[in-house]
Amino acid sequence: MHTIAQAAAQGQPLGQPHRILVVGDSLSAEYGLARNTGWVEQLRVALANQLPGTTVSNASISGDTTSGGVTRLDAALKQHRPTIVLLELGANDALRGLPLALTQKNLIDMSLRAKAAGAKVVLIGMQIPPNYGREYSQGFKNVFVQTAAQTDAALVPFLLEGFADQKQYFQADGIHPNESAQSNMLTTVRKILDPLLR
Repeated sequence: MHTIAQAAAQGQPLGQPHRILVVGDSLSAEYGLARNTGWVEQLRVALANQLPGTTVSNASISGDTTSGGVTRLDAALKQHRPTIVLLELGANDALRGLPLALTQKNLIDMSLRAKAAGAKVVLIGMQIPPNYGREYSQGFKNVFVQTAAQTDAALVPFLLEGFADQKQYFQADGIHPNESAQSNMLTTVRKILDPLLR
């Protein structure tokens, strides 16, 4: 029996076409990158070949927080009518030191709204360095785990998995991944996304 990865590698379709909506921040909005080089665009191109008819809409805004996502999610759901929603928000909450309870409340709210609109949800987790305080850093990581469990969403534990401590994969600010990191991010997301495409 072929795995999804084998099917994809051989150009076989993964399943029925999907409408995928990405709601994220600068990590998904190609901040500091050449246009059409980010992981979301790479996903769109890959699925156009592997799953014809599938659309990928990117509603990501650099600097956005989970509160911003809550504010604009309903309009995006109405506009794009997604079958799968990728929620990639929370990093800016942490950078601003916002209460973890607020971040989690917002993520739960968005996840439940997307599910109510008929979409499957993939929550894309982030982590922050321990210099924000070990308790806050661990709590922030747990926000995504707990939200996924409470809303029965699929979870990508950490978008920057495998390269977060490697400078060559980041822009000069040391925060935003560069173009060479985008394929790594895509691979990390697809490990969780692909089973939902069947």
